Amino acid sequence: MKKTIVFLLTIFLGHNLQAQGKSDFFQEIKTEKIASDPSVEWKNFGPGMSGYCEEFWNHPTDETVMFMSPDMHVSYGSWDNGKSWQSLKDPDGLGHDMKRVLDIEFSLQNPDYGMAIDWNGWVFETIDKGHHWKKTRELGGSHKDVNIDPNDPKSFEKGWYYEQQGTRLSELSVDPTNDNIWYAGAGDFWNVKSNHRSAENPNGIFFKYAAYGSIYRSMDKGKTWNKITKGLPEKTDVGKIIVNPNNNLDIVMVTNYGLMLSNDGGLSWTKGGNGLPSNLPRDLTSYYDQKTGEFVLFVVDQTVYEEKGTTITSKGGVFKSTDGGENWSNITGNLFFDMTALHSTAEVDRFHKTMGYWFGISKNKSKEKFSSLPTKILPVFNRLVVNPLNKNEIYVSYNRKHDFTFGPGDVWRSLDGGKTWVTCARYGPYWKGNNDLEYWKNRNNPTGTNIEFAHLQTYMNGTSGSSGNRMMSIDPKGNVYIGIDQQTLKSTDKGKTWKQVDDFETSKGSNKWIGRGDSNLPGRFMLLETGIKNRRILCSGEHGLWQTTDLDGWPDKQAVAVEQIEGQVHDHSGNHGAHSISTVAVHPNDPNTIFILAWRQEHRGKLRKTTDGGRTWKNIATIFDAANNSWQSVAAQNSLLIDPNNPNNMYFCSTTRKISEIGGGKAQELTKGGYGFYRSFDGGFSWELSNTGFHKNASVRRIIMHPDQPETLYAALNDKNGGLYISKNKGSNWKKMTIPSVINSVNNVFIDRNTKDILISTGQRGGTYEEGGVWRSTDNGKTWQQIFKAPFVWQAETSPVDSKLIVISAAGQQVSMSGEFMNPGVYLSQNGGDNWKKINKGLGQPDKIVDVKPDPYNKDVLWCAAWGSGWFVTYLNGATEGWAE
Repeated sequence: MKKTIVFLLTIFLGHNLQAQGKSDFFQEIKTEKIASDPSVEWKNFGPGMSGYCEEFWNHPTDETVMFMSPDMHVSYGSWDNGKSWQSLKDPDGLGHDMKRVLDIEFSLQNPDYGMAIDWNGWVFETIDKGHHWKKTRELGGSHKDVNIDPNDPKSFEKGWYYEQQGTRLSELSVDPTNDNIWYAGAGDFWNVKSNHRSAENPNGIFFKYAAYGSIYRSMDKGKTWNKITKGLPEKTDVGKIIVNPNNNLDIVMVTNYGLMLSNDGGLSWTKGGNGLPSNLPRDLTSYYDQKTGEFVLFVVDQTVYEEKGTTITSKGGVFKSTDGGENWSNITGNLFFDMTALHSTAEVDRFHKTMGYWFGISKNKSKEKFSSLPTKILPVFNRLVVNPLNKNEIYVSYNRKHDFTFGPGDVWRSLDGGKTWVTCARYGPYWKGNNDLEYWKNRNNPTGTNIEFAHLQTYMNGTSGSSGNRMMSIDPKGNVYIGIDQQTLKSTDKGKTWKQVDDFETSKGSNKWIGRGDSNLPGRFMLLETGIKNRRILCSGEHGLWQTTDLDGWPDKQAVAVEQIEGQVHDHSGNHGAHSISTVAVHPNDPNTIFILAWRQEHRGKLRKTTDGGRTWKNIATIFDAANNSWQSVAAQNSLLIDPNNPNNMYFCSTTRKISEIGGGKAQELTKGGYGFYRSFDGGFSWELSNTGFHKNASVRRIIMHPDQPETLYAALNDKNGGLYISKNKGSNWKKMTIPSVINSVNNVFIDRNTKDILISTGQRGGTYEEGGVWRSTDNGKTWQQIFKAPFVWQAETSPVDSKLIVISAAGQQVSMSGEFMNPGVYLSQNGGDNWKKINKGLGQPDKIVDVKPDPYNKDVLWCAAWGSGWFVTYLNGATEGWAE
């Protein structure tokens, strides 16, 4: 009896010591930032820039260094001429730093020193050429200044961007002669999606989330900043600031109220623009010859349209100044279109859409009112660069997708200082078909396509040219970078050809891609067991379905090559593939039979099926629809499952509380379908909701099938009154299981196939630290032990080959509470949860890892998917071999 007491006491004390150790660890990760294990580094395998790149910058003196700011809250840098990209974000941060960067500038005295400004009005500093960034100042005001809750998913409708924390500034500039002097301009000038000009609003659109009417100046390298308003209209929106290198008191600034000049170092401003017909500048750049002191400014003036009977005239264009911005001369040359010579239905349609917006009428009304197409008309240009080695080599571009503009081509180039121009970025059927050859021949303009895309090539060959160019930059050697559709492109031959710098193709024409690290793809669910050992299937937002493939002789054996099997690869002949895939399942008896569900864009709300491994697809069921645009969302769909014993039995869930979805916010109102647990007993052709036993307004985020009993299902409900439910009859009815009362929301449920342990991931974005974490039951849910503590955990899974290996995704909290938990990210335990280490190194969005899994065959390999930066792989225990056998 005494021996038994001693033995039990030893166990009790041992557990207490372990618990005390864990308690210290969890208090530490809550209150102070801890570093990731440096031996574990994630590699972003892409695919590369499968998303829109809003901004791009080249280092002013080092052509190998460049930076980009894609639209999915990530930012990247390259220090090897675009061969590889790394995240600029702190992997051990809260995920808010460098989230949407609006400008990056570097010193001309010290090439390692630079500053950046993001959408919050936060200023960042680097001393190592952009490898690392440190926040130094919050120049933007608070959301409290405009009485907006940034955690409200509908905050944008109220004038505040979701997750933004400060008021926006749009421009950053450094004195080229003195890197102690910096300028920042208020506004949201470069928001091409929403900040459009028109006859009614020639000065643009104003938003509550942006600051206006001022610039900031620092004379001590950003330690202190002074706000300057003298001479500036109250709603001044700043686009570009350029300091004269021959006299740093003279400054030229582009604003929505015209070109502004200062002759006292920015302390006061007067309106300039003599010679500009509209004086509504869209972009400004400069050329400077250090040897001669020649300083030339170039500006794009807003195109303004005027009625002339049944047709339209325009004014605007490209201008230059050789006297510091006092006077401007026209170098628009032949940038005008003859719309009667362009036999393109798409461009004529875009022309009337542009006129409709400018005059405040409908597109159809424009067609009626302006029945005579103009023979000399300007589109709306919005980007401008000049070769720093040649003042006569100038590029100007527009964005046909998001701005209101029109015309074949996306980038125009002049080699003679603006006397003549050619369109030098050409893709799609119009150029592929060599349309209007005589017209372009008379303009001395090349025809045919000259852009080499990656996996988007099929789609871009078929698109009508509506993709649009989002950004443009030029490096110190004169190489030009643009962003057409969802690809970053580079020209080294003055725009004669363009090649993407986002992905490597394993061999020419293979369509197997290895990402270079700059993914802007919304990573979604990953299916790692697919019936084919070396095949992993990967879901994405906007870019369809992918599978891993062989490296095709690629030298890096730890690289991951992928190929698209649904999506843009099938966008041809008027038929489009599904682009935004929620979840995927493979038939248990036939690995070539795959099912997918899509939540937005093409084939949304459909169950889509292939029986030939993804070569062809067809819709076999329509489950959801909504009264909104076809590119918008229907219900969020998760956990598509197939009964291995009877594959006609299929299940999934539709979720109302979308904690990790791209759209977020409230659940869509549906015209077809509903929310909760869905099941089919005929192989997916017909579906029924089966929510009996769930509480009212339940949000079913994940379901899982018992590994030995397919008729037994578990459901994780993540609403504020959520919990864990079980059904032992294929979901005919559900029963709530008993879990610790402190838990309010269950985000994920997982069952270890070997031990049958149940893991639940709990917590809420705005919940308490105590209610979250990972809980484990080793007795079928009778009792529970908390093995990981964090306020908001999205997922926890064990390895199929080693039950002691557990990976966890701990998400960031809502903006107003983010400082209360300092260490979101991926955590790893290799001893069953006794010890944990953070493994965020290399991750671009550690606070938003939507899926994380151990490899099902190799315990030294982990995979994860990020909310807006694609997919990642990492190797453990010093592994040197690749993941595939």
